[in-house]
Amino acid sequence: MPLTYKDKILKELEEIPEEKMPKIYRIIHLLIAELESKTKKAGNRGSLKGIWKGCQIDEVLFHDAKKSLFPYEYK
Repeated sequence: MPLTYKDKILKELEEIPEEKMPKIYRIIHLLIAELESKTKKAGNRGSLKGIWKGCQIDEVLFHDAKKSLFPYEYK
């Protein structure tokens, strides 16, 4: 039966001296925390809600920007 990644990691951990375990634990803990934070951040899209309230947009600039993004609509 092929080894799983968990089995491979456990085998590697068994070979590490006991005095190095606190550092290894901190590394693993930080790695897991970093991986979890990246997956859980997809959330509050309304955080910038209202920042443009009361601002005036120059129609010429808006038209130029739209034309540069969607040139196929202006042919």
